[in-house]
Amino acid sequence: MAQTQQLIDALKRTLKAHGLTYADVAKYLQLSEANVKRLFAKRRFTLERLDQVCQLMEMEISDLVQDMSDWAGAATISGLSLEQEAEIAGNLELLLVTVCVLNRWTLDEIVERFRISEHRCIQHLAKLDRLRLIELLPKNRVKLLVARNFKWQENGPIQRFFQEKIEAEFFSSRFDHTDERLIVVNGMLAESSNRVFQRKMEHLAREFDELNDDDAKLSLDDRTGTTVVIAMRPWSYGLFDSLRKNEASNTNRKNKKK
Repeated sequence: MAQTQQLIDALKRTLKAHGLTYADVAKYLQLSEANVKRLFAKRRFTLERLDQVCQLMEMEISDLVQDMSDWAGAATISGLSLEQEAEIAGNLELLLVTVCVLNRWTLDEIVERFRISEHRCIQHLAKLDRLRLIELLPKNRVKLLVARNFKWQENGPIQRFFQEKIEAEFFSSRFDHTDERLIVVNGMLAESSNRVFQRKMEHLAREFDELNDDDAKLSLDDRTGTTVVIAMRPWSYGLFDSLRKNEASNTNRKNKKK
């Protein structure tokens, strides 16, 4: 299953490199674009279908397998050390450039949209190259070297930085625009149900990553910086605290039932 996922990921990257979209694949396979999207999302490609898509790009399946192997060898960074994260978090410009390149911005796009000189931006890219987050190619092009499961350290410098911003800024919105949504649900779950829902949250996060990868081929004008916060924890509304019996009373009640 893992190799199937890597192969389909390689297919998506190669289509992007050829400037081809799902619509192009759909036309070539004589399918609807929705069906093609489902093929990629569910990774249900027969060898015949896979061979047809490769023919569209004038390549063999063996070429695709080689691309998959090359990428797997390069994308080995799944995280940074606490010291490396602290270095990035301690420099706002460097953090900005890091976030941009992880979202596949080019040097020109960063310089065009932010008050960072080309020279300074190249210095930051060189720093990320030394950290092995990227490979800085000729003409200052960037190749990402992060694994698909790359993530920041739990409760590390960068995660804490963004959590502070989330608390201070993210929830200040009323979430009443067409591109915003806030859903708050409350209930009582068994431990097993809690684990099931957490797995669904992880699946949703992976879908977000896949959509982000798919949209990377679009121009910046067609994309908007989007943040999704998916959280779950045992918690009760604080406004009911004055009506809540103390923990000792609850314990006595449970003991009496026994």
